[in-house]
Amino acid sequence: MSCPPAELQKKYEAMRATWGAYRATPRFEQFVEFAVILSSFAEFLHAKGLSGLHQFARDIEQQSLALFGDEHTHPIADGALQELESRVEGLCARAASFIEHSTRPIEDRRAGHDSEPAADLSPGRRVWFIGDDLDAWRDLISQLGYFGIKAEGYNWTKLPANEDEPTTLLLDMTGIAIGIASQHMQKLRTRFAASNLLGLNIDADFSSMQAALGAGCDFCFARGTPLPAIMAKIIELHASEEEEAYRVLVVEDSLTASKLIQRTLAENGIESQAIAQPREVLNALKRYQPDLILMDMYMPGCTGVEAARVIRQHPEFLSVPIVYLSGETDVGLQVDALRLGGDHFLTKPFNPVILNAIVKSKIERYRLLRRSMFHDSLTGLLNHTSSKQRLDAAVNAAANEHEALAVAMIDIDHFKKVNDSYGHPVGDQIIRSLAWLLKQRLRKTDIVGRYGGEEFLVALPGANATQAFQILDRIRRDFGQIKHPFNETWFNTTFSSGVSQFPTIPSGEALVKDADEALYEAKRAGRDRVVIHA
Repeated sequence: MSCPPAELQKKYEAMRATWGAYRATPRFEQFVEFAVILSSFAEFLHAKGLSGLHQFARDIEQQSLALFGDEHTHPIADGALQELESRVEGLCARAASFIEHSTRPIEDRRAGHDSEPAADLSPGRRVWFIGDDLDAWRDLISQLGYFGIKAEGYNWTKLPANEDEPTTLLLDMTGIAIGIASQHMQKLRTRFAASNLLGLNIDADFSSMQAALGAGCDFCFARGTPLPAIMAKIIELHASEEEEAYRVLVVEDSLTASKLIQRTLAENGIESQAIAQPREVLNALKRYQPDLILMDMYMPGCTGVEAARVIRQHPEFLSVPIVYLSGETDVGLQVDALRLGGDHFLTKPFNPVILNAIVKSKIERYRLLRRSMFHDSLTGLLNHTSSKQRLDAAVNAAANEHEALAVAMIDIDHFKKVNDSYGHPVGDQIIRSLAWLLKQRLRKTDIVGRYGGEEFLVALPGANATQAFQILDRIRRDFGQIKHPFNETWFNTTFSSGVSQFPTIPSGEALVKDADEALYEAKRAGRDRVVIHA
């Protein structure tokens, strides 16, 4: 994932500055500030896919939380202070080294000459397969190339000496004892600050997985994992899609408390909006559409529990997490509050690192739940219902903005024959391949959904039928070039597509019907083509 060098430098310099402030004035307040900024830095590294730096930062975060204490435990003891300072400086030095090296063009890095900084720190869409039997991965290496991911194979004893970092390292541990495998992983984790390390063909028992993860591996594939599953993980790691910022609605009658909460959330990249009156919560929910509600327990005229019960009367807000913040220490009352609509209870004064961790974990689960409701499990695309809803919204937007909108139906040719000849698992992989290609080639603003079976719906806001034809025909040609491996051979598949456009066709339902008729024209004309309905 792309990471602007200035952003990374700003983040680690902020962490170093807050640590310096604590060293100058070793009070609890300064240590809290450092812990919050350190936690934010660790989350930033994780979000940007800088796996090695993230693991380093996470270890320091654990050490700092163990030393958190309160106002009576600071300054911390000299030995712990020196160890923590050494690790903070080590992380900053490693981040600075990564910036210096990664911002040079590849040819200049190899020559050892300085150059002007590049636009970002993206290590590129590159994968290294490392193992003793590279032939075992030739099909996967070939497949990745169709999706713009360059894969290279290296033997364990012949790794490149240069310092270029691929996005992902796949380490084949076939025939290697877990102790030796862990040593390999530790060396590579030390060398590569950003790359994702994926272990292949690792024994599925607990001890082997534990050892691999402890050595720096980010993800383990057990022996016998199907290639499509490995392929899906690689493509996920190379996706450029940025997740929307988390949004929190703060319901707090104290202006001072709400400002403190919002500042704490902002330092971890979480957006928030605050209201002082709980009676405004329904309007705020509809307007702001938060991922989580952070609510005081006691407010004038209405308690947090009463507000939560009202919120839960509205089906659209049933699953939005509610976290209470209060000075209430009565466990019985806390349990009662959770039973009546809440999801978590934090007592004041709160630990800001724990607050952010709870908020993020709750939002991640909430978004995962919503994703499972609105997306297809096989492809990750919008499901049938969500596709139609998004299309209707796009039609309304196009009408309001007086813009064009093209809609296409896509169907994989002779798909029943594929399933009958090669089996349903291979058929599923064909569907996934087309989904990946569509997601990669189309814009974030475009609508891409699995309409059913081997059929897909695509909507292109701002594009007319001719422009949609050009885009989809190029994707069609590229999809037809993919060689799908099967046993010791391979085969190709194709798709057909029909296109319609708004405002010639006035509604979402009519656009789908018109595009479907064009699709059948393409099938009758011999398949493997895109047709605009006359």
